[in-house]
Amino acid sequence: MASRSPSAARSAVAAGVWTPARVCQEATPGLDSGDMILQEALDILPSDTTGTLEARLAEVGARLAVEAAHKYAAGGPVEMSEAVWDTQVDQNLKSVFLTCKHVLPQMIERQRGAIVNIASTSGMRWTGAAQVAYAATKAGVIQLSRVVAVQHAAHGIRVNTVSPGPVVTEAYLGVLGISDQLEKLRQTIPLGRLGTIDDIGAAVMFFCSPAASWITGQNLLVAGGRTERSYQ
Repeated sequence: MASRSPSAARSAVAAGVWTPARVCQEATPGLDSGDMILQEALDILPSDTTGTLEARLAEVGARLAVEAAHKYAAGGPVEMSEAVWDTQVDQNLKSVFLTCKHVLPQMIERQRGAIVNIASTSGMRWTGAAQVAYAATKAGVIQLSRVVAVQHAAHGIRVNTVSPGPVVTEAYLGVLGISDQLEKLRQTIPLGRLGTIDDIGAAVMFFCSPAASWITGQNLLVAGGRTERSYQ
Protein backbone atom coordinates (compact mmCIF):
# COMPACT_ATOMS: atom_id res chain seq x y z
CA MET A 1 0.00 0.00 0.00
CA ALA A 2 1.18 3.51 -0.65
CA SER A 3 2.57 5.52 2.24
CA ARG A 4 0.10 7.62 4.18
CA SER A 5 0.50 11.30 4.98
CA PRO A 6 -0.82 12.10 8.47
CA SER A 7 -2.41 15.34 7.25
CA ALA A 8 -4.73 13.94 4.57
CA ALA A 9 -7.77 11.69 4.53
CA ARG A 10 -7.30 8.44 2.67
CA SER A 11 -9.60 6.44 0.55
CA ALA A 12 -8.44 2.86 0.54
CA VAL A 13 -10.06 1.20 -2.44
CA ALA A 14 -9.48 -2.46 -1.78
CA ALA A 15 -11.11 -5.59 -0.54
CA GLY A 16 -8.17 -6.36 1.70
CA VAL A 17 -6.87 -2.97 2.69
CA TRP A 18 -7.32 -3.55 6.42
CA THR A 19 -5.98 -7.06 6.49
CA PRO A 20 -3.17 -9.37 5.33
CA ALA A 21 -3.88 -11.80 2.53
CA ARG A 22 -4.08 -14.70 4.95
CA VAL A 23 -7.15 -13.14 6.59
CA CYS A 24 -8.72 -12.75 3.16
CA GLN A 25 -8.17 -16.43 2.50
CA GLU A 26 -9.18 -17.70 5.92
CA ALA A 27 -12.12 -15.41 6.64
CA THR A 28 -13.74 -15.52 3.21
CA PRO A 29 -12.76 -18.62 1.24
CA GLY A 30 -15.65 -17.99 -1.16
CA LEU A 31 -14.36 -14.59 -2.25
CA ASP A 32 -13.40 -14.52 -5.89
CA SER A 33 -9.70 -13.71 -6.15
CA GLY A 34 -10.57 -11.52 -9.14
CA ASP A 35 -12.42 -9.21 -6.78
CA MET A 36 -9.18 -8.16 -5.11
CA ILE A 37 -9.06 -5.16 -7.39
CA LEU A 38 -6.74 -2.64 -5.81
CA GLN A 39 -4.65 -2.44 -2.70
CA GLU A 40 -3.33 1.07 -2.16
CA ALA A 41 -4.07 4.29 -0.31
CA LEU A 42 -5.18 7.36 -2.21
CA ASP A 43 -5.50 10.93 -0.96
CA ILE A 44 -8.89 12.22 -2.07
CA LEU A 45 -8.94 15.71 -0.57
CA PRO A 46 -9.25 18.34 -1.86
CA SER A 47 -12.00 17.19 -4.21
CA ASP A 48 -10.17 18.31 -7.35
CA THR A 49 -7.67 15.49 -6.81
CA THR A 50 -10.31 12.80 -7.24
CA GLY A 51 -9.33 12.40 -10.85
CA THR A 52 -6.66 10.04 -9.51
CA LEU A 53 -9.34 7.91 -7.90
CA GLU A 54 -11.50 7.90 -11.02
CA ALA A 55 -8.54 6.94 -13.19
CA ARG A 56 -7.56 4.01 -10.98
CA LEU A 57 -11.15 2.78 -10.79
CA ALA A 58 -11.55 2.96 -14.55
CA GLU A 59 -8.29 1.05 -14.95
CA VAL A 60 -9.17 -1.86 -12.69
CA GLY A 61 -12.97 -1.89 -12.70
CA ALA A 62 -14.55 -1.30 -9.30
CA ARG A 63 -16.48 -4.09 -7.64
CA LEU A 64 -15.34 -3.70 -4.03
CA ALA A 65 -14.50 -0.53 -2.14
CA VAL A 66 -13.35 0.03 1.43
CA GLU A 67 -13.15 3.59 2.71
CA ALA A 68 -11.15 4.27 5.85
CA ALA A 69 -10.45 7.83 6.93
CA HIS A 70 -9.54 8.67 10.52
CA LYS A 71 -8.50 11.99 12.00
CA TYR A 72 -8.89 12.74 15.71
CA ALA A 73 -9.15 16.10 17.45
CA ALA A 74 -9.97 16.65 21.09
CA GLY A 75 -12.56 19.06 22.37
CA GLY A 76 -16.22 20.00 22.37
CA PRO A 77 -17.94 22.97 20.71
CA VAL A 78 -16.46 25.47 23.15
CA GLU A 79 -12.85 24.32 22.94
CA MET A 80 -12.72 23.35 19.26
CA SER A 81 -12.06 25.97 16.62
CA GLU A 82 -14.28 26.21 13.58
CA ALA A 83 -11.25 25.48 11.40
CA VAL A 84 -10.58 22.20 13.22
CA TRP A 85 -14.26 21.27 12.93
CA ASP A 86 -14.21 21.93 9.18
CA THR A 87 -11.03 19.87 8.73
CA GLN A 88 -12.51 16.96 10.66
CA VAL A 89 -15.67 17.02 8.55
CA ASP A 90 -13.60 17.05 5.36
CA GLN A 91 -11.27 14.28 6.41
CA ASN A 92 -13.70 11.93 8.12
CA LEU A 93 -17.02 12.49 6.33
CA LYS A 94 -16.55 14.36 3.07
CA SER A 95 -13.92 11.78 2.10
CA VAL A 96 -16.58 9.05 2.38
CA PHE A 97 -19.01 11.10 0.30
CA LEU A 98 -16.38 11.62 -2.40
CA THR A 99 -15.38 7.97 -2.44
CA CYS A 100 -19.00 6.91 -2.92
CA LYS A 101 -19.51 9.61 -5.54
CA HIS A 102 -16.70 8.28 -7.71
CA VAL A 103 -17.02 4.54 -6.98
CA LEU A 104 -20.76 4.20 -7.46
CA PRO A 105 -20.93 5.00 -11.20
CA GLN A 106 -18.52 2.13 -11.90
CA MET A 107 -20.62 -0.22 -9.78
CA ILE A 108 -23.91 0.95 -11.28
CA GLU A 109 -22.56 0.25 -14.73
CA ARG A 110 -21.70 -3.31 -13.68
CA GLN A 111 -24.90 -3.76 -11.61
CA ARG A 112 -22.77 -5.15 -8.84
CA GLY A 113 -20.67 -3.87 -5.95
CA ALA A 114 -19.91 -3.79 -2.25
CA ILE A 115 -18.86 -0.74 -0.27
CA VAL A 116 -17.62 -0.95 3.31
CA ASN A 117 -17.12 2.31 5.16
CA ILE A 118 -15.15 2.39 8.40
CA ALA A 119 -16.98 4.29 11.13
CA SER A 120 -16.30 4.04 14.89
CA THR A 121 -18.00 3.23 18.16
CA SER A 122 -17.44 6.94 18.86
CA GLY A 123 -20.17 7.59 16.32
CA MET A 124 -22.64 5.68 18.49
CA ARG A 125 -21.86 6.55 22.11
CA TRP A 126 -19.60 8.43 24.50
CA THR A 127 -16.25 6.65 24.55
CA GLY A 128 -14.45 8.51 27.30
CA ALA A 129 -13.22 11.73 25.71
CA ALA A 130 -14.73 14.86 24.19
CA GLN A 131 -13.98 14.59 20.47
CA VAL A 132 -17.17 16.10 19.16
CA ALA A 133 -16.17 16.43 15.52
CA TYR A 134 -14.82 12.88 15.27
CA ALA A 135 -17.95 11.48 16.94
CA ALA A 136 -20.29 13.51 14.76
CA THR A 137 -18.52 12.62 11.52
CA LYS A 138 -18.43 8.92 12.33
CA ALA A 139 -22.15 9.00 13.13
CA GLY A 140 -22.54 10.68 9.75
CA VAL A 141 -20.63 7.87 8.04
CA ILE A 142 -23.04 5.30 9.48
CA GLN A 143 -26.15 7.18 8.32
CA LEU A 144 -24.68 8.12 4.92
CA SER A 145 -24.00 4.42 4.34
CA ARG A 146 -27.58 3.49 5.21
CA VAL A 147 -29.00 6.03 2.78
CA VAL A 148 -26.69 4.94 -0.05
CA ALA A 149 -27.47 1.29 0.71
CA VAL A 150 -31.19 1.77 0.20
CA GLN A 151 -30.79 4.09 -2.80
CA HIS A 152 -28.57 1.69 -4.74
CA ALA A 153 -29.85 -1.71 -3.63
CA ALA A 154 -31.71 -2.04 -6.93
CA HIS A 155 -28.34 -1.79 -8.72
CA GLY A 156 -27.02 -4.83 -6.89
CA ILE A 157 -24.79 -2.68 -4.69
CA ARG A 158 -24.43 -3.38 -0.99
CA VAL A 159 -23.21 -0.71 1.47
CA ASN A 160 -22.31 -1.47 5.07
CA THR A 161 -20.17 -0.02 7.83
CA VAL A 162 -17.76 -1.48 10.36
CA SER A 163 -17.43 0.39 13.66
CA PRO A 164 -14.22 -0.57 15.47
CA GLY A 165 -13.58 -0.12 19.14
CA PRO A 166 -10.04 0.52 20.44
CA VAL A 167 -7.64 -1.00 17.91
CA VAL A 168 -3.87 -1.12 18.19
CA THR A 169 -2.69 1.07 15.32
CA GLU A 170 0.01 3.70 15.00
CA ALA A 171 -2.64 6.41 14.97
CA TYR A 172 -4.30 5.12 18.14
CA LEU A 173 -1.01 4.68 19.94
CA GLY A 174 -0.18 8.23 18.95
CA VAL A 175 -3.29 9.41 20.81
CA LEU A 176 -2.61 7.34 23.96
CA GLY A 177 1.02 6.37 23.80
CA ILE A 178 1.42 5.53 27.50
CA SER A 179 1.30 1.93 28.67
CA ASP A 180 -0.79 2.57 31.78
CA GLN A 181 -3.42 4.35 29.67
CA LEU A 182 -3.55 1.35 27.36
CA GLU A 183 -3.97 -0.95 30.34
CA LYS A 184 -6.84 1.12 31.72
CA LEU A 185 -8.47 1.00 28.32
CA ARG A 186 -8.00 -2.76 28.09
CA GLN A 187 -9.81 -3.18 31.40
CA THR A 188 -12.95 -1.60 29.91
CA ILE A 189 -13.20 -4.32 27.25
CA PRO A 190 -15.10 -7.47 28.31
CA LEU A 191 -13.03 -9.73 26.02
CA GLY A 192 -9.93 -8.47 27.81
CA ARG A 193 -7.78 -7.15 24.97
CA LEU A 194 -7.48 -4.33 22.47
CA GLY A 195 -8.51 -5.05 18.92
CA THR A 196 -6.14 -5.68 16.04
CA ILE A 197 -6.21 -4.67 12.39
CA ASP A 198 -6.88 -8.34 11.59
CA ASP A 199 -10.06 -8.18 13.68
CA ILE A 200 -11.33 -5.27 11.61
CA GLY A 201 -10.10 -6.82 8.38
CA ALA A 202 -12.07 -9.99 9.00
CA ALA A 203 -15.27 -7.97 9.46
CA VAL A 204 -14.60 -6.00 6.28
CA MET A 205 -13.93 -9.19 4.36
CA PHE A 206 -17.19 -10.68 5.60
CA PHE A 207 -19.14 -7.74 4.18
CA CYS A 208 -17.23 -8.07 0.88
CA SER A 209 -17.83 -11.80 0.61
CA PRO A 210 -20.70 -13.88 -0.82
CA ALA A 211 -21.62 -14.77 2.77
CA ALA A 212 -23.00 -11.21 3.13
CA SER A 213 -24.84 -11.16 -0.20
CA TRP A 214 -28.20 -10.44 1.51
CA ILE A 215 -26.86 -7.87 3.97
CA THR A 216 -26.88 -4.13 3.31
CA GLY A 217 -27.32 -0.93 5.29
CA GLN A 218 -25.90 -2.51 8.44
CA ASN A 219 -23.33 -1.33 10.97
CA LEU A 220 -21.19 -4.05 12.55
CA LEU A 221 -19.59 -3.28 15.90
CA VAL A 222 -16.17 -4.87 16.36
CA ALA A 223 -15.28 -3.77 19.86
CA GLY A 224 -14.77 -6.76 22.14
CA GLY A 225 -18.08 -6.13 23.88
CA ARG A 226 -17.08 -2.66 25.07
CA THR A 227 -20.28 -1.00 23.83
CA GLU A 228 -22.41 -3.48 25.78
CA ARG A 229 -21.34 -2.20 29.18
CA SER A 230 -21.59 1.19 30.80
CA TYR A 231 -18.52 3.35 30.31
CA GLN A 232 -16.00 3.30 33.15
